[in-house]
Amino acid sequence: MRFFSTIAIFILFLVSLYGQNNHMEEKIPILIRCDDLGMCHDVNLAALEVLEKGFPVSMSVMVPCSWFPEAAEMLKKYKNVSVGVHLTLNSEWKQYRWGPVSGISKVPSLVDSLGYFFPSRSELFDNKPDLQEIETELRAQIEKAKKAGLKIDYLDYHMGAAMQNELTRSIVEKLANEYKVSISRYYGEVDVEGGYSAPVENKLATLYTNIANLKHGGIKLLVFHIGIDNPEMKSMEDLNKFGLKEMSRHRNSELEALISPELQELLNDQRFRLVNYKMLNDEMGQQNMKRPDSQK
Repeated sequence: MRFFSTIAIFILFLVSLYGQNNHMEEKIPILIRCDDLGMCHDVNLAALEVLEKGFPVSMSVMVPCSWFPEAAEMLKKYKNVSVGVHLTLNSEWKQYRWGPVSGISKVPSLVDSLGYFFPSRSELFDNKPDLQEIETELRAQIEKAKKAGLKIDYLDYHMGAAMQNELTRSIVEKLANEYKVSISRYYGEVDVEGGYSAPVENKLATLYTNIANLKHGGIKLLVFHIGIDNPEMKSMEDLNKFGLKEMSRHRNSELEALISPELQELLNDQRFRLVNYKMLNDEMGQQNMKRPDSQK
């Protein structure tokens, strides 16, 4: 009898252990990605508030922009952040423009008559950009980020321009393979609306509801465009008709929603597990990336 009792106890132990492991596996992974770091000082200030919260987060830097040096120095100080290069081929603000890192003479098909990137994807590709020039410029942005001392974990793409078509996607994939980094949305991430287009006063409620109602299946990706509602950002006017009006207020509202006590408490719920791209690279491996069916 003692033998069977011992076996029974051992079986119960295994069942308990399996239940614990299964519970761990059932946690819903959430990846928070903040875009446009280095775009301006107010975006960097907003990113600093997020970084200070200490949770795992991914942040994408815009290397061609004037405030990239500040963003790079800031990001190097935090262990909870995974850094990506926000591959940039557009410059969308009327009063604040930027151009190629590689130099206008090396990539003339990527710029307008003043040497700035085009405001939209459609204007860029209407100009029939040379594919080799696209690769030259994207490579220059990655190299500059590395020279600034950043440890790059992933690539993503400002306004989707670098993922415009099969040929440009292949360039990004080639660079990711060469630099041994991942690409955002190549780990089967499932996009979750983070409140970008929600009214300013409803962003927290929208974000909270969307996260609270998450179901199992894939890594949940929430992309944020944060900022501080200061005169710098207030002065920026989107040259694209599809751009949000009162952009500064929208970005500030996204920041406040993300760092709010209510949302932080929800994200700490045992149902969820916060991850960043460095963690995914370590756990899943870039060799297991797969091109998604569609790109955003």
